[in-house]
Amino acid sequence: MITLTHYLVLSAILFVIGLVGVMRRKNLLMLFFATEILLNAVNIGFVAIGNFYADLTGQMFAFFIIAVAASEVAVGLGLLVLWYKKEGSIDLDTLQRMKG
Repeated sequence: MITLTHYLVLSAILFVIGLVGVMRRKNLLMLFFATEILLNAVNIGFVAIGNFYADLTGQMFAFFIIAVAASEVAVGLGLLVLWYKKEGSIDLDTLQRMKG
């Protein structure tokens, strides 16, 4: 039987994977993917705890996080496309050479 502990361990593992991805990536697209993994790990934790306590608060928080993640992806990918058209690369090192 799957318990709350199993879900929280899965959430922690996904969070660590996402955190390592955010800290180690040089590609902006992979940085967005790692951020999505982080947010989904938090969603799993919220929904599992909400289910454990028979409360819908965890699911409501998860819906808000999904909305924030969707807006982050929409704005981020738009900026990413513009940056790629301008620089020809989506490497984070090119962002350090930004000129005003």
